[in-house]
Amino acid sequence: MEKASFSLRSSAYLDALTQEIERKLQRALAYPSQRLKVLQELFADIALEVDDRAREMIVRTEQDTISPAEDSIHGQLCFYDVLADYYVEAPKQGKPILDLIVQLWSQSFASHIFSLLFHKWLFEVQLDNSEVLLRFSSALVQGATNVFWIDIHTNTRRFQSFFGYLLEEVALEPKRVNKIPVQIQKLKVEPVLLHYFSQLKALQGMELRMTTSTRLKACLYSFTSPGGPMYPTRTVRHAAWDALDLLFPVGRYPRHLISLFFRLLYPWYWPSSCWNFIVSCIKAVLYSVLGLIFSSWAKLEEPKMS
Repeated sequence: MEKASFSLRSSAYLDALTQEIERKLQRALAYPSQRLKVLQELFADIALEVDDRAREMIVRTEQDTISPAEDSIHGQLCFYDVLADYYVEAPKQGKPILDLIVQLWSQSFASHIFSLLFHKWLFEVQLDNSEVLLRFSSALVQGATNVFWIDIHTNTRRFQSFFGYLLEEVALEPKRVNKIPVQIQKLKVEPVLLHYFSQLKALQGMELRMTTSTRLKACLYSFTSPGGPMYPTRTVRHAAWDALDLLFPVGRYPRHLISLFFRLLYPWYWPSSCWNFIVSCIKAVLYSVLGLIFSSWAKLEEPKMS
């Protein structure tokens, strides 16, 4: 009876948490002006450590009746630990939240929230739709990257249990790691990047929001420099420069000068840069000469045609 009573109390508490999360997501969906603030607050809430009162409601201390989330790293138990287990055991309870997150897919902190709440669910359920699996896997990778840097910048280990699961239960388990589609690395493949950069010309002249403009500019600029963490090829770098200069012509020359200055700080790039510069100059001279030759032929042909 005591175990059943505890189970009911625990389920009721987790249901209440789920309803609160659902309420905040609905608010974010209904009020675009408050969307970023609401999602940021929700992310902070689920990343909080479970306090003593809530721990008594969720975790049993008896060794033979321990909640799945009780054994967190270094004794730290966060709300996302508990909820991630709960949505595996009761997937129907998490479905409304998942549906709302999908509607907020492009918003900041949406991938953070998804990765924390549904990282275990993703590897436990069977998803037959390959497009849905690709979307969820991409969100997991993006969210995991974002929360990793949050831990790095804040010098904390708030998400260590999350990465512990991804390492021990996913990366070291072939059946689970193979569930992640290979396509989610495709955004860094050269032909795909070049295609995206070429399509960005459609944004020329459009008035973008300040946040969107800043993010786009930072993203493009990140592809203009050689080296880690993405190691873009020379073709990708030049395509990124072309897109950046096309969409943001103001500050074009200062950007190139700053880039050149930083390139000079890395002598090991000098030989390749010099060689590419020489090749570019030769190509430019050759194309100019060919252009003059063709234009001269065209002028010579005009009198004959007349």
